[in-house]
Amino acid sequence: MFEADAASRALGIELIEAADGRAVTRMRVTAQMVNGHDIAHGGFVFLLADTTFALACNSHGPVTVAAGADITFVASARAGDVLIAHAEERTRYGRSGIYDVTVKRDGEVIAEFRGRSRVINR
Repeated sequence: MFEADAASRALGIELIEAADGRAVTRMRVTAQMVNGHDIAHGGFVFLLADTTFALACNSHGPVTVAAGADITFVASARAGDVLIAHAEERTRYGRSGIYDVTVKRDGEVIAEFRGRSRVINR
């Protein structure tokens, strides 16, 4: 799945690991990712978390998509910062699941994301 994800690759997101309902990714914030306040645009932080969530929920095999997601921004990031996202499955029930993703910079929490997944029939 990740190899075919042109959006994530274009942003330089790197897959560290993904298996058994978990995933870890990394992304460097570039100058093109900052907003008018000179901090990382929240949409890019969300995209990193969402990609990590997708890798975790698809690690089981069936094609799984987001049914919804929420994010809380805790601290800001700046150009040059390296963000690490850790996703962990909380529960799966039927065709649905709940996953939490923590995005950190140098061990400091930047954002907390909760994603709700749904297995689809292709």
